Amino acid sequence: MLESNVFCKPTRPNISANYKAENGKKLYLGMDFGTSGARYALIDHEGNIHAQGKRDYPLYMGECVSTVVYLINRLPSKKVGKMEWIRSWKDSLFLLLDDVPVSLRPVVASIAIDGTSATTIIIDSTSGDPLCRPYLYNESCPDALPLVKSIAPPKHTVCSGSSTLCKLVSWWNSCDSSKESAVLLHQADWLLWLLHGKLGVSDYNNALKVGYDPEMDSYPPWLLSQPYSHLLPSVQHPGTKIGCMKEDIRTQFGYPKDCLICTGTTDSIAAFLAAGATLPGKGVTSLGSTLAIKLLSTKRVEDARYGVYSHRLDDKWLVGGASNTGGAVLRQLFSDEQLKKLSEQINPLEASPLDYYPLQAVGERFPMADPNMEPRLHPRPKNDVEYLHGILESIARIEAKGYTLLKDLGATPVEEVITSGGGSKNEKWIKIRERVLGLPVSKANQTEAAYGAALLAMKGACENAASD
Repeated sequence: MLESNVFCKPTRPNISANYKAENGKKLYLGMDFGTSGARYALIDHEGNIHAQGKRDYPLYMGECVSTVVYLINRLPSKKVGKMEWIRSWKDSLFLLLDDVPVSLRPVVASIAIDGTSATTIIIDSTSGDPLCRPYLYNESCPDALPLVKSIAPPKHTVCSGSSTLCKLVSWWNSCDSSKESAVLLHQADWLLWLLHGKLGVSDYNNALKVGYDPEMDSYPPWLLSQPYSHLLPSVQHPGTKIGCMKEDIRTQFGYPKDCLICTGTTDSIAAFLAAGATLPGKGVTSLGSTLAIKLLSTKRVEDARYGVYSHRLDDKWLVGGASNTGGAVLRQLFSDEQLKKLSEQINPLEASPLDYYPLQAVGERFPMADPNMEPRLHPRPKNDVEYLHGILESIARIEAKGYTLLKDLGATPVEEVITSGGGSKNEKWIKIRERVLGLPVSKANQTEAAYGAALLAMKGACENAASD
């Protein structure tokens, strides 16, 4: 289990480029591969940040990840960039490794990576080559859903078209080539494999949507009895040592010989860990390209009808879901400068009469799982301030419905919401959400998922040192 006391370190950053290898202290590197780019954070044992940075995905991917997600939802898979995702993530990984200040690399004790939940890669275990293009986090495979529902318990997390298991079954039923040497990896698993070289290792956060049971700490019998069960990766707790960094990579970039590579997690859980919510009733809303909510609960809650699932966190549960609404919709309509200027003119204490359901493309995952839901962004008023106000408030209503749903399903009621992600920088939006939610809403001291991944790296290094 994740040890909760590991994540209660002071989180006020003290960014320093003058950290010297000779002082004997270690640093811990976390990387976040989200929907709009890749980030890293390098922290010490007290939680101070010593370096951080971001890389947009390479230009050959188009404007951003969300653009290609839109194309995938609209076009047959053969018309999309196929393996360009693989190339993009790999290039970004090595760019981030190179972005870490040279003077700090010799004291990096461990590395962990988070990735988008249910982003699925199937590769050949003998060659390491991908057997198909990746299935992205919000892609739905409705063709596989009837079969998955026939084998899984009712309302199980996998009973959603966008689950990892639906993607696996869809590939299994459509693939004509040999499947004997295939292995399934999640985005974070694959990136970590590039660093440690041990194929087929995952964590129980990423493996949840392929059917792993974190309460039993095993795959269930109904899943292991399927013909594709040999593709399933072995599962460790998040922040567990896998092995040391491959020699060719560490020598290329100057990392130490004993630099550990640890199991990771999903991007929304990494954001939760970074936010520092440690008590039941504390919720964390990640306002990135999409909207993800996580609530610390004493009770496990799952219902695929609404896109609700629970991740384990020590002796408690992270209950929540991820909506397809969020910042990607805003970026389609406004530039960053427009968002800033228009937001300044909004009165957050006044309710907007506009009722939208802001989606970038057809399909919603939470608080209702409806692959056919159409975006609703009209009528558009002539005044852009009013339009942005309506969109921000509509996203806040979706967030409120999400927390209400979790309570209705039996989770610990939310008492306070901490905000992470890029949207946490918009003070007017925080005030709007505070009014709509009827709860105190604050900005997390640490808003980046990369910081949460760095905490997992520190956990792995500390546990490894204690076991030696």
